[in-house]
Amino acid sequence: MIRLPAFTLKGDILRRSFLALAIGAALALSLPAVAQQKYQPEYRLSTVLGTAFPWGKGGERWAELVKEKTQGRINIKMYPGTSLVAGDQTREFTAIRQGVIDLAVGSSINWSPQVKELNLFSLPFLLPDYKALDALTQGEVGADIFKVIEKNGVVPLAWGENGYREISNSKRDIRTPADMKGMKFRVVGSPLFNDTFTALGANPTQMSWADAQPALASGAVDGQENPISVFLGAKIATVGQKHLTQWGYVADPLIFVVNRKVWESWSKEDQEAVRAAAIQAGKEETAMARKGLTASDNSLYKEVEAQGVKVTRLSPAEIDEFRKLTRPVYDKWSKTIGSGLVKKAETAIAARK
Repeated sequence: MIRLPAFTLKGDILRRSFLALAIGAALALSLPAVAQQKYQPEYRLSTVLGTAFPWGKGGERWAELVKEKTQGRINIKMYPGTSLVAGDQTREFTAIRQGVIDLAVGSSINWSPQVKELNLFSLPFLLPDYKALDALTQGEVGADIFKVIEKNGVVPLAWGENGYREISNSKRDIRTPADMKGMKFRVVGSPLFNDTFTALGANPTQMSWADAQPALASGAVDGQENPISVFLGAKIATVGQKHLTQWGYVADPLIFVVNRKVWESWSKEDQEAVRAAAIQAGKEETAMARKGLTASDNSLYKEVEAQGVKVTRLSPAEIDEFRKLTRPVYDKWSKTIGSGLVKKAETAIAARK
């Protein structure tokens, strides 16, 4: 047997090693960027409401569009009822930051305990109409709020909408602040809502939506406030809520977000696809949330009345009485939110077209 000199063997091994490295590098360069990313088989999307509501439909639509736009590279499963945080809506934002939740379509109200600037939308009677809301979410104010959210480790992509929150109760029509005096109302988990209802002479009680419905049915609380789509979708008329007042005291925008680490694990191409999907889903969801609630189409209010509910529509002068009593709350919370941001919002609303 012929033995090759040792140096020849070593040289051959080195040449093969270099060749393998060169081939590997060439393959890496030739593969699409997505092949180099660590993608999960499935991503968790959190929403508060399911597909019986515009909110849940918006989440479902986002998942569909993401799968389509990424050619199936990113698959999303929706978890409604904030089930990933045992139904505690106020824990959702923290869970997104921690990676318990990968994506979410969340409420500005529910996330306001962690992002104080989101209380802006809950300032009583700041937003007189949809054009005012759009002036904020689609303008400089919305961009500023997205920067704040991003600093908190969450990537915001688009706005959606839960809607203007109207008030209902089981006792009487509400036309003046005096009509609310002494009544117990379920409110969401933000201290601003406690302050607002207390200023109007009511007794606010914070509780999750899962606890609210049995409390309404038993009479433990007299009333609640929610968008009309929620009133209908959750069948609130069946738990004794026979009086509803259209007062539009606050609106509740939704925000489409992704956990930062998840976002950074995707290719630039897929990031832009997810963003485009969020923007499209947000527009479609907003249209759904507003359908039947405009001057030209008030069909949802007619549905409410068909369920035996008395709908009271307040005049501007009547709304002003509520506004006056809640002005100290507005001023107090403006300082918490940031006077500069509130002033910018007021200026944008005044200039709306």
